[in-house]
Amino acid sequence: MIKNRHKLEEFKRKLIKEENITPKKALALYEALHQEAQFLGVINSANILEGLETDLRIAQALNGLTS
Repeated sequence: MIKNRHKLEEFKRKLIKEENITPKKALALYEALHQEAQFLGVINSANILEGLETDLRIAQALNGLTS
């Protein structure tokens, strides 16, 4: 549970400012994590969309709580 929304928002802004990651770097990081997940057998082309609808509903509910 978030007790101090202002502190959380300040933390997020500071983190984004300090990380300053480029879109190219973010994509490279995503691709590396995706390859690692495939290597570990967590995801594959057969199950990559499995559970997506549930994840989307959860994300929408969480975003609704923080709006």
